[in-house]
Amino acid sequence: MPRAARIISCTGIYHIIIRGINQQNIFSSDNDYRKFLHILSRCCRKSACEVYAYCLMSNHVHLLLKEGPEPLATIMKKIGTSYVNYYNWQYNRKGHLFQDRYKSEPVEDEAYFLTVLRYIHQNPKKAGITENIDSYPWSSYLGYLEKGTLINTTFPLKIFHQDQDRAIQGFINFHNQANEDKCLDITNGRETLSDKIVSQLILKRYNLEITTLANIKPDTQRKVLKYLKEIKGCSLRQIARLTGLTLYQIRKA
Repeated sequence: MPRAARIISCTGIYHIIIRGINQQNIFSSDNDYRKFLHILSRCCRKSACEVYAYCLMSNHVHLLLKEGPEPLATIMKKIGTSYVNYYNWQYNRKGHLFQDRYKSEPVEDEAYFLTVLRYIHQNPKKAGITENIDSYPWSSYLGYLEKGTLINTTFPLKIFHQDQDRAIQGFINFHNQANEDKCLDITNGRETLSDKIVSQLILKRYNLEITTLANIKPDTQRKVLKYLKEIKGCSLRQIARLTGLTLYQIRKA
């Protein structure tokens, strides 16, 4: 079956997702995150495209950008090829790293632009990785507050207000609003968290190792299981595998 043609944005602005093949992680260390941002900055600078937002998750990346003279496909190929070459060399591996083509959707108006902006920055919070989006180091959120060099903050902030200070406060307030934003997402609307991240979340929140969950008091066990089931990207089978509990016990909690 032939691939569906991409929808071309009249504004040149797109929300983009690239993801690991078979949902595997594409970042294995902090240096990997830094390297990807370096490549993104270099490629976009050479291609004269503008980056408005990004969020690097363990197995996928969200971008909000405006293409320049070069087509979006060319820009994304440069970014993908450069990072895969680095990653394969770094970890002595061969072959593909990213799943199929990148996914993209056009952003045609100001209202949806802001929706995507917030959706990208809130990704770690909605995935249960952090309680505060300003504590996640691999998104562009802090760049709006601290004058980040990679992203273009001028255009987005002027949507909130012409005055810089009022614009930043409007940006913060907008991101703190409760919402049910829905944008382009990965397959089946699921974001898959690594075992390491799930384990860290439980250790941080309850000060216990997830592998001990089957042997703790029933009340605490139910509380932890309920929290695990609420985490976006944490499947029941993953919980069963990490805890040693049955699917029936997990569903019942």
